[in-house]
Amino acid sequence: MPSRDIYISADIEADGPIPGPYSMLSFGLAVAGTSDGARFVAADPAKSTFYAELRPISSQYDPGALGVSGLDRDRLLREGRDPAAAMDAAGSWVRDVAGADLTPVFVAFPLSYDWMWMYWYFVRYAREGSPFGHSRCLDLKTTYAVKAGVPIAAASKSRLPRWLVPRRPHTHHALDDAIEQAELVAALFTWSGAGGAAESPPGRSSVN
Repeated sequence: MPSRDIYISADIEADGPIPGPYSMLSFGLAVAGTSDGARFVAADPAKSTFYAELRPISSQYDPGALGVSGLDRDRLLREGRDPAAAMDAAGSWVRDVAGADLTPVFVAFPLSYDWMWMYWYFVRYAREGSPFGHSRCLDLKTTYAVKAGVPIAAASKSRLPRWLVPRRPHTHHALDDAIEQAELVAALFTWSGAGGAAESPPGRSSVN
């Protein structure tokens, strides 16, 4: 049984609020680091990544949601990857980066939205289902709330202290944002919390 986790930072772009009636248009995955429960080792999040743009699965979409990503839905109808092929490839990538010694854990901020889409697509389309099982996931929003000692309502990205804010920009390109978010994973894991020093957490910039 693997004794270490490998954290996969995930971000998705969709054309509506829920999967099924609406479509996931793209997603990005980036390795954020590993942990044995006592020590977190950050990875270079741009080094090991996966990205796919998908063919929409329905004709229904919300123009507002579509506008956030800037993706061309008509182009994706012609050129987007088949969802089954994309989810199979993503599942294989996750299993490959985890290998036999690491347990893959899905991380996002907030988890509820990205996990909902990815889990639904894995279950619906991937031959081997979800590489994260049904519950191997971590909500960075909750992690921050617990470490900062604030209610969930106050745990928004806009309220993060400066030493936790990723240096990379948030572009609404799924892979860019997964890589950016991986920096937050490392920062949260190495931050001692509200009871510690209000400084950039030690080892934030270290990579393996």
